[in-house]
Amino acid sequence: MKIKHMFPILLALVLLTGCGRDPELSRFKTEVDQFCTSISELDTSINNIDTTFEGYTTELLGYLDELDAEFQEFSQVDFPEEFDYLESLADEAGEYMTEAVKSYHEAYSNNSYNEYTADYALQNYSRAYKRIQIIISFLHGEEPDDVDLTIEYSE
Repeated sequence: MKIKHMFPILLALVLLTGCGRDPELSRFKTEVDQFCTSISELDTSINNIDTTFEGYTTELLGYLDELDAEFQEFSQVDFPEEFDYLESLADEAGEYMTEAVKSYHEAYSNNSYNEYTADYALQNYSRAYKRIQIIISFLHGEEPDDVDLTIEYSE
């Protein structure tokens, strides 16, 4: 299984700027930084797994469980009012990651590999990270142009 490198995306989120001295924004920035650091470390660990080692699937699934825990924690973050509209995307990212990890466990169960289940897992994994990419874009003041979004502007 090849998991895409997410480090550049996560690095961009770590470099989130403009939080100023507002305590709520500072707290939010700290939580986002912690999330990004953890995800980056897990991404590195996953991509460094020796797939020639017999027990690599156990190692992979362990890292994926940790990844799911990080996504669940991130989905519980209370976004500041000006970014409140992004909270549902964080929730969705957590839901997709949970489904992905569950499906990866199923794909590798019974000492076999189910390609169809692994493909479904990868789709959910990608959906989870896509939502993180969208959050990053909005936090940087950009509107993602590669997704189908309905944006409502308030006056």
